Amino acid sequence: MIVQAMRSKNVKRNMIISPTKVEEYYKAHRDEFTSKEEIKLRMIMIPRHAESGNSAAQKAMIEEVLGKLASGAEFDRMAQIYSEDSTRDQGGDWGWVERKTLAAPLERIAFNLPIGRISSIVEFSGNYYILKVDEKRGGTTRALAEVRPEIEKQLIQLEAQHLQERWLASLRSKAYIRTF
Repeated sequence: MIVQAMRSKNVKRNMIISPTKVEEYYKAHRDEFTSKEEIKLRMIMIPRHAESGNSAAQKAMIEEVLGKLASGAEFDRMAQIYSEDSTRDQGGDWGWVERKTLAAPLERIAFNLPIGRISSIVEFSGNYYILKVDEKRGGTTRALAEVRPEIEKQLIQLEAQHLQERWLASLRSKAYIRTF
């Protein structure tokens, strides 16, 4: 209790943080206040089979699938029939995918694709892909006015911690400790 009383006497917690410090913190740590961008992705994957000489047949198959999709065929049905990845039985549904989950070329196309649109054929790493984005969410940054109380609280805690460290350092520098 004595230590706690000494800390509360020497480290004041009722500080006021300037608005400029709050704004600087907000600008420097903007990613803390931005929700993760996610997409609900469906994918059809057909391997190229270049080693067996079937790459031309596989290319023709993926072009046929894309043609059927352009004519109005259901994406999930086409994925169940033609796709050769682990999500085949779910209609190519990958669920909600965050950035940096997919390989860079696929991610770039998927996150730039409008909702409900189907990509063209993407050739990557020996496979052919067709992507579709069902929904998008996140990627929005909360306004400074909304997060100001959180930032002030955090800055007050940091300042109190620095004051306590300085106070303890000054106590250590003045102390004379002798061991026997």
